[in-house]
Amino acid sequence: MKLEAVTTEYRGHARDLGRQAAESKDIDLVVALGGDGTVNEVVNGLLHAGPQPDSLPGLAVVPGGSTNVFARALGLPNDPVEATGALLDALRTGSERTVGLGLTAGTPGTEDEAVPPRWFTFSAGLGFDAGVVGRVEQQRERGKRSTHALYVRQVVRQFLGEADRRHGTITLDRPGEDPVEDLVVSIVSNTSPWSFLGNKPLYPTPDASFDTGLDVLGLKKLSTPAVTRYGTQLLMSTPERGPRGKNAVTLHDLSSFTLHSKVPLPLQMDGDHLGLRTSVTFTGVRRALRVIV
Repeated sequence: MKLEAVTTEYRGHARDLGRQAAESKDIDLVVALGGDGTVNEVVNGLLHAGPQPDSLPGLAVVPGGSTNVFARALGLPNDPVEATGALLDALRTGSERTVGLGLTAGTPGTEDEAVPPRWFTFSAGLGFDAGVVGRVEQQRERGKRSTHALYVRQVVRQFLGEADRRHGTITLDRPGEDPVEDLVVSIVSNTSPWSFLGNKPLYPTPDASFDTGLDVLGLKKLSTPAVTRYGTQLLMSTPERGPRGKNAVTLHDLSSFTLHSKVPLPLQMDGDHLGLRTSVTFTGVRRALRVIV
């Protein structure tokens, strides 16, 4: 095995390296050592010209971040040394799978139309959860370590500062169906679990899978009782049961839908804050990427 190791030096460098690998005829495998943000960049580089799982290099992930949702959702150990051993065994035996991914784009006819498409591996969100991600990134820029306690604190601060927590501004439109209106929270999942709190997996959409389209959990109210109820349900969620209630909407295996907001809201993908948007179109693309597991 011929191995070339490259250290990323700037934001977007991993995407550039993934694109170089996709355009090379001599590279069979790209190994990403890092967190979910690094993995997302590599995936967007590999798929810059679209999904071609049979002709593009495969992807292997060695977890090196604080949460490592994508690697853990694939069933890899969270320890980088143990994960390396598992990947070497998979390479020896030729163990791999082709997984589906999510793709976002600006919605035609809106001010976000010119926003370039972007892939995500496990989750995206418009509104509340993206606001939390943005707050965490601000704290990290100030020198704070990315810990689960930091995320919990920013969830509380985002809740206290949420102006529209009782009457949501988000509408979900999908072909052939009535719109889902007045959402405050819109969590889009490409797999399950959605994230981890320490070693505790969280399942807002338990049926989400790399083998199906996208799943959505929408909440129409974030009052204090509602947050207490849905937060408790999320902490107690299992692969069989997620949050539920009269203000919760769960949609499974969607191939395409659009989230519109009456006001600009933050957007996140794979834990990366991408600024404010008023309209985003989501597509679930099956069999998009070949991964070593």
